[in-house]
Amino acid sequence: MKSVIPPLLLAPLRSAAGTTLQQQLYQRIKQGILQGQLAAGTVLPATRQLAHELQVSRNTVLNVWTQLQAEGYLMSDRQGSRISSLALPARQADDDTLASWPLAKRIDAFHPGQWIDTGSLPLRPGIPALNHFPMAAWRRALSQVTHHTPPQLLGYGDPLGDPELRAVLAQQLRITRGVRCDAGQIVITEGVQQALTLCVALLSNPGDHGWIEDPGYRGAKAALQGGELNVIPISTDHQGLAPQPIHWEQTPPRLIYTTPTHQYPTGAVMSASRRLALIAAAQQHQAWIIEDDYDGDFHYHGEPIMAMQGMTDNAPVIYLGSFSKTLFPALRIGFMVLPAPLVKRLRPALHQILRGGNRLEQQALTRFILNGDYRRHLGKMRRLYRQRQALLRTGLQRAAGQAISLLGGNSGMHLVLPLEPHRDDVAITRKLHQAGYAPGALSTFYLTEPVQQGLVIGYGNCRDTQITAATGQLSRLLGWPG
Repeated sequence: MKSVIPPLLLAPLRSAAGTTLQQQLYQRIKQGILQGQLAAGTVLPATRQLAHELQVSRNTVLNVWTQLQAEGYLMSDRQGSRISSLALPARQADDDTLASWPLAKRIDAFHPGQWIDTGSLPLRPGIPALNHFPMAAWRRALSQVTHHTPPQLLGYGDPLGDPELRAVLAQQLRITRGVRCDAGQIVITEGVQQALTLCVALLSNPGDHGWIEDPGYRGAKAALQGGELNVIPISTDHQGLAPQPIHWEQTPPRLIYTTPTHQYPTGAVMSASRRLALIAAAQQHQAWIIEDDYDGDFHYHGEPIMAMQGMTDNAPVIYLGSFSKTLFPALRIGFMVLPAPLVKRLRPALHQILRGGNRLEQQALTRFILNGDYRRHLGKMRRLYRQRQALLRTGLQRAAGQAISLLGGNSGMHLVLPLEPHRDDVAITRKLHQAGYAPGALSTFYLTEPVQQGLVIGYGNCRDTQITAATGQLSRLLGWPG
C-alpha cells in the first residue's frame, strides 16, 4: 500500500548546471526539516515509490536517505524512515540579534575606522616594487623544492620553522645586520604582525604597560591592545624613541616597541647612546624591547645601520623582521630572534601555539637565498629605490617652489611631507585616493595631541612617471606654484 507523500517532495526535479538531482533532493528534504515543513515523526515514502513519482533512479533516493541518516535528520527501522526529532530554534537569529551578543571587552579598545582597499596604488607606504620581483628565479626555487620533496616533508615540521631556513637566516643576520644569534634562537612567523602578537602573548600579562612610539606603527598598537596592555605612547624626536625618567617611574613597561634603525614613519635613527641607555634601563626594569627592523636592508648612503640587538651581550631585545618589504607582502614569512636564555623557557608554549608555517615556501626561500637570487634582488632594489627617492625629493621641491623639509632620512621606501597645522591631511589623502594615489595621513599615526599634519608618501611601487604625475596632483591640491 502506497503511503501519502508530503507535497514538498513531489515538486519535479530538473537537471541544472552545477547541481545533480541527488543534491537537489537532499537539499529539499534537509531545508524542509530545518524550516519545519517536515515535522518530526513524519513517515517518508518508500524509496522505490518516491523514485517512481519523481522519475529518478532508486539509487538516487537511496543515496539521499543514507546521507540524511548519517547526519541525523532521518531515522530508519523496519517500519520505514521518518523525520528525527530535532531541537529547532524558536526563531532564526537575524543580524541585529547577533550584533547585540557580548564580545571580548578588549574589542572596545579598537576605535572604529573606515578601511580603504588601496591595494598596490602608487604612493602607498610599505609596498615594494612588485613588478621588479624576479618571478622566474622564484619559480626555479619553487621547482627545486617540489621536484625533490620526499612525502614526509609534506607533513607538519618543526613548529619553530624550517631548520635550514633558520640556519641560513642566522648567518645572513649576523653578517648584514649585526644580530647575535644562532638558528636555535630564530622562530619563523607569518609576518611581523604574528611575531608581535606572540611577543605580547608570551612576554606580558593583561594590565601591564606597553610602550610604543608616537607617532608610530599602528600594528604595534593593535597587538598591545589585543593583549589588554595599557598602551603608553612615548614621543619621538630626531633620535627616535625618547622616554623620560617620569615614564620609567610612573609607567614602567613590560614591553617596549621601537623601530630604531629607521623610525616609522619619521625615519629617525636612534643614536648609539640612546640605544645603550634604553637597553640598560630595560635591564633594570626587567622590560623586553621589541626591535622591529622593518626595512633595515634599504640604506642608501654609507654602510647600513646595524641592529640594536647585537650591541651588547644578552640584551633584552627580541629582534623582528620579515620578507614583506624585500620580496613581496603576500609571501607572509617573517621571523623573530629570541634572546638565548628565553628559548628554553618559551619552547613548550611555542610548540603548542605554532605549526611551522608553510614548509614548501620556506624551503623555496632557502633555495632563493642560497642561489644568490635574494642578494642580487636586494642590490637591484637598493639602486632602484635610491633613484626613486631622489626623484620624489626633487619633484616635491620643484612643485613647492621653495625648499621644504622632508622626513624619512636616506633609507626605506617612504618620505614624509610635513604640512602646515591648518591643513587636514586626512581630507587630502581622501582626495588623493579618489585620484588613484594612496599616501598615508601622518596625523593618524599619533596617539596623543598635538599631532603633526603631513603625508607619508611611499615610492617603492611607483614608476617614475607615476611619481611625476603624483607630485603634480599634490601641487594642485595644496595650491603650490609648481
